[in-house]
Amino acid sequence: MTDIMAERTRARPTDDGGADPPPLTAREAIDLAREQITDLLGREEVQMTSVAPTQEGGWVIEVEVVEDHRIPSSSDILALYEVELDADGELLTYRRTRRYGRGRTGNGNGGGLE
Repeated sequence: MTDIMAERTRARPTDDGGADPPPLTAREAIDLAREQITDLLGREEVQMTSVAPTQEGGWVIEVEVVEDHRIPSSSDILALYEVELDADGELLTYRRTRRYGRGRTGNGNGGGLE
């Protein structure tokens, strides 16, 4: 269990007659996604690029990750990962959606590696 997840579990009320825990906030989802993706990939997270709620109460978060450090750093290879968490913050899926050189712009047409 992650530190953030442990903190969230400890903060939940348990003496309110079994009421549902409060919903996972966007901030909590971002923190969990960051921790989980860097642990899974063993790579440095660069930034979150988007966060959106799902109909089931979870979150879909896009994370930009350094895939390959190069010298100079302006030639690093980055990747965009999509991370899906359920309503409790558990990782459901993750997948790489794009790979590209640092500083390259565009929507994936002609500027990416994959």
